[in-house]
Amino acid sequence: MKLAIIVVSWNTSELLAACLKSVYAYPPQCDFEMWVVDNASKDDSVAMVQQHFPQVRLIVNEANVGFAQANNQAICDSDSEYVLLLNPDTEVKPGAIQHLIDFIEAHPKVGATGSRLLNPDGSLQISCHPMPTLAREFWRMFYMDDFFPYGRYPMRRWDMETPRDVDVIQGASFLLRRTVLNTVGFLDDTYFMYSEEVDLCFRLQKAGWRLYWVPQSQVTHYGGQSTRQVAQKMFIELYRGKVIFFRKHYGALAANLYKSILFLAALPRIVFAPLFLPLQSKPKREALQRLAQFYRRLVVELPRL
Repeated sequence: MKLAIIVVSWNTSELLAACLKSVYAYPPQCDFEMWVVDNASKDDSVAMVQQHFPQVRLIVNEANVGFAQANNQAICDSDSEYVLLLNPDTEVKPGAIQHLIDFIEAHPKVGATGSRLLNPDGSLQISCHPMPTLAREFWRMFYMDDFFPYGRYPMRRWDMETPRDVDVIQGASFLLRRTVLNTVGFLDDTYFMYSEEVDLCFRLQKAGWRLYWVPQSQVTHYGGQSTRQVAQKMFIELYRGKVIFFRKHYGALAANLYKSILFLAALPRIVFAPLFLPLQSKPKREALQRLAQFYRRLVVELPRL
């Protein structure tokens, strides 16, 4: 088998159906198999796949084991030259998957490729990042990228016809060589959600592989449809994953320094958010209140991260 396409789903039945439909509407020009790993969804995701997409290889978990472990289940059970990790809240455009395969096959030193992600309105979505460091995280958390891009790439200035050598590919549409995974290891399931692809990209680069963002591969990404159902918990998981990454790759001191950065960044968001509430529309007031609540929870959880 040339390609295994793996989708991990949790309570996203309608989006998952649209994702699978898009893959079969615009399939790659090679033999492939489709895998769905369901993380104990409470909706009709499993029944929908069984009824409308019987050709899909389906793994049904009794509990939500997280993104990394669920992907690893299908990676282990499949046997293909390439593996494409695809989010359930995506829809591939014509040729999107084939462009990723064509590029990686033409460049033997490239271990992974990623798509140009688009918002539902067709605008550009951030889909690759520099490798996180303490300096970059400090820069990003205090919004200094608005003045000079350092914590993130200036993607909107990039030529949309030229593939780019990047540090981190977002896991929403992420093609990998099987031989690379067998060498550097699969996704680290210490991460429940978030930073697992950052960790994998770090290991790929450390092993000498290059990663490329391929803008010819276009994928619409609706973003956060599963995590929105448990938004505060996933907000904490976002930063738990970052702390795990810093501790694993940069050491305990770096992890503690990163938590200090988070604390310093959280304080103004908690203290000053109420001051701006009267100036905002109702939706923005609610968003600011919710964000301040999330950061208060993060400050409480920091010692345990």
